[in-house]
Order: sequence, then structure tokens, then C-alpha cells
Amino acid sequence: MQATAYTYDPETHSGSVLLDDGTPVEFGGEAFAAGGLRLLRPGQRVRIETEGAGSALRITLVTLQTF
Repeated sequence: MQATAYTYDPETHSGSVLLDDGTPVEFGGEAFAAGGLRLLRPGQRVRIETEGAGSALRITLVTLQTF
């Protein structure tokens, strides 16, 4: 699934993304580390992997979207 980086805290490696429908979803440092990234800037397109649905949706991986 694709999303847009919305917030990012470089100290905790956590933040949030906006899904393409505008829904904000938070991610923790574990999801960021799983993607192997070092930095994330708001506005970057990212690829995310999730589990669960609705209010239980949880991001398990955040990485940069490449074409």
C-alpha cells in the first residue's frame, strides 16, 4: 500500500503517514527500522505494509516508494 509521510520524530523513529484517502495512521520505531530507512521527510511517498483493519490497523513496515 502507498501513503505519504506526514510526521516523523528522528529521536524515536516514529511518526505517521496519510493514506491516499487522507486517513492518518501512526507507526512506531519498529516499523521504521524494518524498512531499513535512516530518515524520513514529510511529503515523501512511502510504501507501507499493514495488519489489521479499521481502528485496529497497524503499520508493520515503512520504506520509500520506488518506481
